[in-house]
Amino acid sequence: MLTEENVVLAKISEQERVPLVELKELISCGKVVILNNPRHKESESCAVGKNLSTKINVNLGVSPRASDLDEELQKLNAAIRLGADTIMDLSLGDNMDEVRNSILRASKVPVGTVPIYQAAYQVELNNHLENMKVADIFEVIQKHAEDGVDFITVHTGLTRKALEHVRKDRVLGVVSRGGSILASWMYANKKENPLYENYDQLLELARQYDLALSLGDGLRPGCIADGSDRAQFDELITLGELTRRALEAGVKVIVEGPGHIMLNEVTMNVEVQKKLCHEVPFYILGPLVTDIAPGYDHITSAIGSAIAGASGADFICCVSPAEHLGLPDLRDIEEGTVSGKIAAHAADLVKGHKKALQRDLEMAQARKELNWNRQFSLALDSERAQRIFHMKNSTQETGCTMCGDMCAIRIYQEGEERDALERCGRS
Repeated sequence: MLTEENVVLAKISEQERVPLVELKELISCGKVVILNNPRHKESESCAVGKNLSTKINVNLGVSPRASDLDEELQKLNAAIRLGADTIMDLSLGDNMDEVRNSILRASKVPVGTVPIYQAAYQVELNNHLENMKVADIFEVIQKHAEDGVDFITVHTGLTRKALEHVRKDRVLGVVSRGGSILASWMYANKKENPLYENYDQLLELARQYDLALSLGDGLRPGCIADGSDRAQFDELITLGELTRRALEAGVKVIVEGPGHIMLNEVTMNVEVQKKLCHEVPFYILGPLVTDIAPGYDHITSAIGSAIAGASGADFICCVSPAEHLGLPDLRDIEEGTVSGKIAAHAADLVKGHKKALQRDLEMAQARKELNWNRQFSLALDSERAQRIFHMKNSTQETGCTMCGDMCAIRIYQEGEERDALERCGRS
């Protein structure tokens, strides 16, 4: 008799073109994670990890200065339409519960959150951040799990020892919002990271709710000058040990990776993460490969993401053009999603993923045939491709206005046909 779990695994096996036996083995050793809180009934399961297609996440959420739930739901729908595999709600504000639950109900893909944001915001409103209690943090984590959140980011590897390297060596300090909340609390209270000290309690909650833990990079470098530094790798070493403990406890775990690093350091970062963290799925923000492109950071991120994905990263967090500038609007989300999807697909070609290779081959065949409708159907953003084509071309023409009658594909095909006829005549 087929259980619901076996039906899900069979579907993933077929979608990913990975044998079911192999998929189950990868799951059992933690190299593949299924994101699926049973309480999030609207969502389909998403598999992330080794030998699977590279997945992308899109960040949404309101802020105290810009809170429009309807707009966030529009962003959600646009991101899913363009291929987002998961959504993260990074909201801050008085209506966080309402926003999170609305996104969960509307999302057919898994949803992640960062519970420390809400725990800190609630305390900061009425008191001071340093008065946040460990119980406050775990109360919010449990609430998110009960609401149906599929995975949570927890900055468990940020320790007092690692922060000493930040003090001594960094240009930009701590740029992770969750990391900065914890660092500030730790400095004020002269205590260790509560998520690190109470990790067993966190594992128990995750196991109880079938919640995946995304071990956050609270000390990710926020600029090229800080890339691949001592603080970053000190945190990663700790995350490797915490990953081992999660696997031993039967908890689903992924590990998050760096923000800003130079192009030639991307592959090294992926390889080190995989080695230290027992080959569990690697979830990367970017990496952004330069600091000087505000307004275009979806591009700087896509460059780093493509290389990271090709080097073995499994999960890409998309970056929008508004990164470093403000809350992204609908168009920013669309551009960021497509940029991330391009990077993921480019990585899958390098990895030899059969569906990715087949899609590119079909696009090449459609271009050879000058079959525009087929090209549109294969495009990552079909609507945009059609809009540009019809704006620039007459529907009566089979070519496009780039070359007109001097279409390279048509010229070659006509020359090839003439040569074939001559050869036939000579024979």
